[in-house]
Amino acid sequence: MKISRIAQVGAVAAVAALTLAGCASNETPAAGNEEPTTSNLSGEIAGGGASSQEVAVQAWTAGFQTANPDVTITYDPAGSGAGRESFQAGAFPFAGSDRAFTIEEIEAGPFDACVEGSGIIELPTYISPIAVIFNLEGVDSLNLDAATIAGLFDGTITNWNDPAIAALNEGVELPDLAVTPVHRADDSGTTENFTDYLFQAAPEAWTYEPDGVWPATKVGGEAAQGTSGVVSAVAGGNGTIGYADASRAAEEGLSTAAVKVGEEFVEYSPEAAAAIVDASAMEEGRGEGDLAIALDRTSQEAGVYPIVLISYMIACQEYADASVAPIVKGFLEYIASADGQDAAAEAAGSAPISETLREQVTAAIESIVTE
Repeated sequence: MKISRIAQVGAVAAVAALTLAGCASNETPAAGNEEPTTSNLSGEIAGGGASSQEVAVQAWTAGFQTANPDVTITYDPAGSGAGRESFQAGAFPFAGSDRAFTIEEIEAGPFDACVEGSGIIELPTYISPIAVIFNLEGVDSLNLDAATIAGLFDGTITNWNDPAIAALNEGVELPDLAVTPVHRADDSGTTENFTDYLFQAAPEAWTYEPDGVWPATKVGGEAAQGTSGVVSAVAGGNGTIGYADASRAAEEGLSTAAVKVGEEFVEYSPEAAAAIVDASAMEEGRGEGDLAIALDRTSQEAGVYPIVLISYMIACQEYADASVAPIVKGFLEYIASADGQDAAAEAAGSAPISETLREQVTAAIESIVTE
């Protein structure tokens, strides 16, 4: 397998971290430590991937390390594509991704962090709306439907006073100003979820297949690296429009669009994001512990927000380096717990997973071999 420079750098860091983990696991706490540890886990692991869940991972890491003070976890928010690639290359023992591996990708393999023949688990532990963000002087909010959003991003709507936008926003004074769409420059699960929404909800207006790499390459506009890059580009312009994990949109105070579902316009919220997930089914043909969800972006149910990303935590069922398994398993158990989900919701505005989904996630985590 050809490994990119990102994966090679990650591999060096991961090897060093796992060496420390192996040494630390044989050490006893220093004498005179007045603050007793709450577990016997020790060591260091490095993961990475989706930038969308960066804030949530920070909250999970803080909570887990508080309960396990001899453990250090680092996470590189380099993007979903980089995370999946690095996990496959064995650079990271776990990865975050805004989409699951496809069945074809899993069958092609290999997954160098895992024992040969081991399955992988994919856990939908971060659920968040994707906000359609814009910066338009004098306009704080807009109503948009799927076809109009598609037009704004594929170059068929080029000015903010276009009749298609005006028809959805009676009474709003729209400026005579060029539209500048901003999309991700990197391979992004957020992009794949956003283009999947457009492909499902506006198939006549958006003819590109869902893809983590921005597919409308002939359209002008601006490409930006990562969630932070898109948010910065939209915030720094006038007439700009983009898409980003809603937690970052709220953090930066950007204007956002309400999306048409049925006959109403729905603002993003954790509750509306959770509603679309609960209304969707698991993908067929998946292995045990591979909990990929097939989102129904065309749902007409009241209160559903359809532009949602489910970000997955991905791990091996059995590790080639068995020393990392207890730390990964413990970390994932905390992420899936009520405390972990509440911590992410408070920090990032994500939607806690339902109890039914938690049961499935917990069962998948239990399949990780630690002996």
